Amino acid sequence: MRLRGTFILGLALACASAAAQDAGGKPFAAGQIGKGAALYETHCQTCHGPRLANPEWAKDLRKFPREDHARFVDTVTYGVRNMPPWADVLEPDDIEALWAYVVAGEGKK
Repeated sequence: MRLRGTFILGLALACASAAAQDAGGKPFAAGQIGKGAALYETHCQTCHGPRLANPEWAKDLRKFPREDHARFVDTVTYGVRNMPPWADVLEPDDIEALWAYVVAGEGKK
């Protein structure tokens, strides 16, 4: 029974750390996630809500497909529907930091 509990705990930890990794399986640095959280608070929370919470008029970023990094970058860079483009405000490193924050979630900053 103890072995089973250890296995389940290990599996849960592996899943949690996988959520905070880029598509190549490389973990995001805590500083990158923190930078993304700060950028999110400054530029994104007005529409997407504080702490990735979803208001009814914007995409719920907690549910954004983690395998769709390119779509995220394109959307932030060029805009889509009601979302404006951010290429004139955010550098590519900033967008990557936002991605790290979105993938890692609120609890990882």
